[in-house]
Amino acid sequence: MQHTIAQDKAGPHAAEMIHAIEACVHCGFCLPTCPTYVVLGEEMNSPRGRIILMKETLEGRLTADETKPYIDCCLGCLACETSCPSGVPYGELLTPFRAWAEPRRSRSFMDRLRRRILLATLPYPGRFRFAASAARLARPLRRLMPAALRPMLDLAPATLPPAFSLPAIFPAKGRRRARVALLAGCAQQVLAPGINRATLRVLAENGVEVLIPRDQACCGALAMHVGEEASARATARRNLAAFPTDVDAIISNASGCGSGLREYGLLFKDQPEAAPADAFVALTTDVCAFLDQLGFIPPEGRAEVPPGATKAAPRIKVAYHDACHLAHAQRVRAAPRRLLGMVPGLELVEPAEWELCCGSAGTYNLEQPGTASTLGRRKAENLLATGAELIATGNIGCLTQIEAQLRMLGRPIPIVHTVEVLARAYDGTL
Repeated sequence: MQHTIAQDKAGPHAAEMIHAIEACVHCGFCLPTCPTYVVLGEEMNSPRGRIILMKETLEGRLTADETKPYIDCCLGCLACETSCPSGVPYGELLTPFRAWAEPRRSRSFMDRLRRRILLATLPYPGRFRFAASAARLARPLRRLMPAALRPMLDLAPATLPPAFSLPAIFPAKGRRRARVALLAGCAQQVLAPGINRATLRVLAENGVEVLIPRDQACCGALAMHVGEEASARATARRNLAAFPTDVDAIISNASGCGSGLREYGLLFKDQPEAAPADAFVALTTDVCAFLDQLGFIPPEGRAEVPPGATKAAPRIKVAYHDACHLAHAQRVRAAPRRLLGMVPGLELVEPAEWELCCGSAGTYNLEQPGTASTLGRRKAENLLATGAELIATGNIGCLTQIEAQLRMLGRPIPIVHTVEVLARAYDGTL
């Protein structure tokens, strides 16, 4: 796509944004995989439409406020990258553009307040636990709350599980095959601490020693994806200092967080931390991808069926939901399926429209509740149509979003992280 963008006026990531714009040939292959286009049916709410809007804003033909509704409506799911035949790196345009546009746009008082609340609570487990408890107690007063804050009450969990205290080191079981550092996560520690517990258990069963750095912080993805680049860099710097480099991998068990860590190279481009950031990114991987590459040791009980013998019927049918930032951003789809396929008595089933986002997308379901709810319901219905008894996924945001939609549909079948399925298989409780 041709443009007249002045690179010296487009900020520190001008080269990446311009490259993405130039790569787009306006073909439209992205349209059927874009969740907002599928739901809203508007060209300006499609990837190629947004690319044109961002291009014209950078050229000075449109203002940041004029393009705001369409850029804010983008989930950042990157399904368009998976379907794009031209290889447009849409994420390298969207994230820097939001950072460039943020100081050039206006926001209402309630919009600013909501963002301030989210950025001051979600990245901090202690604060978030308090806020989630307060939101639950305030739910009877929902009608008195401003409309912009009501989704926070609607999505607040009815109960919170007990906190799980993470050790500094979790030893491998038997011979040590690898040594890794684990990103503990923020909201996940409050909403589903069992995910970290299961991660440690499964990694230990596979001979992996796990370090949990005490001084680690939020991955920075939340701030990064709403245009608060300075805040994202501040937390990312803490992680660069906190995580050791003498490990085989830096592990994430939340795909949104893992993708955030993998954006450190772009975040610190031309900064003093550029080299450490690139080294950090090179070590970062998803827990399922790591286990698959290491060579997963399956739970006992998976015996080969002798020739001519009848295969035993599976005990449980599990649907796997592809989290967007695992499938599209990190291109990890096969690994979780291979791991689940090695669990005795498990039948893996596939939902329709795997490529469409569930509507969680960080804080999207709090800032764009209408579109998020439509996408969440669609995703829940597709998962239910598989006849699954259990749903597995790789991201806490997807887990809470789909769980809420299943509850609204009156079909609250369990949804857990992939590593929790594996841990139950090791325990014999699946």
